Amino acid sequence: VDWIRPFSKSGQDLTGLRGRLIQVSQEELQKLHTRPSSFVMLSGLVYNVTPYMDYHPGGEDELMKAAGMDGTELFDQVHRWVNYESMLKECLVGKMAPSTKGSHLLRTRAVIPPPSTRALAPPASAAPPADRDRDGRPRYDWFQTDVSVHLVVYAKRKVTCLSSSCTSVDLQAGVLREALLGKMSYMVHLRLAGEVEESVAVQTAFSVGKIQVSLRKKGRTKWTDLGQALDFHNTFVLKKERAPHYCDGVLVSKTEVNHNTLIFRVKLPPGTIRHVPVGRHVYLKALVEDAELVRPYTPVDQSLTASPQETDLFLMVKVYPDGVFSSYLSALHIVENPGDRVLVSGPEGAFSLRPLRDVTHLYLLAAGTGLTPMTRLISLATQEMENISRKTTLLFFNRGEEDILWRGELDQLAADNPRFQVEYILSEPSDGWRGRRGRVDGALLQDVLLRPDGSRCFVCVCGPTAFTELTLRLAKQHGFRPEELHAFQG
Repeated sequence: VDWIRPFSKSGQDLTGLRGRLIQVSQEELQKLHTRPSSFVMLSGLVYNVTPYMDYHPGGEDELMKAAGMDGTELFDQVHRWVNYESMLKECLVGKMAPSTKGSHLLRTRAVIPPPSTRALAPPASAAPPADRDRDGRPRYDWFQTDVSVHLVVYAKRKVTCLSSSCTSVDLQAGVLREALLGKMSYMVHLRLAGEVEESVAVQTAFSVGKIQVSLRKKGRTKWTDLGQALDFHNTFVLKKERAPHYCDGVLVSKTEVNHNTLIFRVKLPPGTIRHVPVGRHVYLKALVEDAELVRPYTPVDQSLTASPQETDLFLMVKVYPDGVFSSYLSALHIVENPGDRVLVSGPEGAFSLRPLRDVTHLYLLAAGTGLTPMTRLISLATQEMENISRKTTLLFFNRGEEDILWRGELDQLAADNPRFQVEYILSEPSDGWRGRRGRVDGALLQDVLLRPDGSRCFVCVCGPTAFTELTLRLAKQHGFRPEELHAFQG
């Protein structure tokens, strides 16, 4: 982000709008795709990226691929973890306008309209219109007792944290923010009408898609309404269009896994609940050496056999000697010190368990800390299934024996569960190593990625970028179709 500092200090206008924030129509955005005015839309916000062209690591040509259009998906494919809101804040032009005719580029309007002055009234007792229940859009309702208030979201689809759906709740300073996340994101964002305790309880009726958030009032009062609508309240958009939302996390423990890897236990605020589905990750954000850094990490359970922990996050992190962010985490003190906090996002990622429902052979190929998204997937895949007998095989690539993470637990699970098999492949083993040696190659995959007659197979891959790209290419050469493959990124 150093490139922006000279411009910021000089007072130079990087947007060409003299500090105004505007709305940009689709037609106008499409016209602004060349120098000297190249605009890009990211998650609903429009930026003038012309000043950034000379500083873009991929060069001007790469940046111009998104000029004059919605660049969110392209951006996410390349570097979803980059904090562009901070990097491009001086280039913010405004917000994407609704698709209406007659919009003008220089019509000034706030990026986010101020909250409505009308409070949210209690729901009417009459039945809702039939079409509102048929359109598939979630809706919410609420009710209260003398001591509690309850928000109920009707998702109109089955909801389970073991699938792509999950619930995130943040209650801070009287503001309730709840987002139901899957491919789509439904948000409730309110300044509550009365004071409540910090604790939050969430109950989910999985089969009918009903989520209830329960809050305890501070006094025996009767609310006349639920609260005041805030930004993006009652909106239903694609998840990728919703910017990550962060809350404060405090490091409460560090557990050594091996010589260079730790499990960090991060406690979230009392009013925060993060349901992170299997295969999804969170972003950690911190100010390190005057630079705001963001990194993705996939939560694990405390162990392969532990039950999921809903209040705290467990993050398995390899600490690199020259790794700025991992070294920062490792140096944090295990005390409730405001200086030792890290910002934690809600769940991110595109992995879904849906393709695995009928899979008979699940192959997991991991290198190093690429094991992290596999751990909860292993726990789930090895559970007893009523209608299917699934075999799960983990191929775990490392440099030496001392680098193998959770080896004892993996070996024990393989010994206890005949449907799970683990094989270790080492590139620099000791002389006494009796297992496989080498790196991922076509001969190895041909030997282990078996496809018995009548089987339904799926392959998951995670590790350094070079490992992931090579493994996917070899798997495709071995006959696996794109819909039978998933690569965990980050």
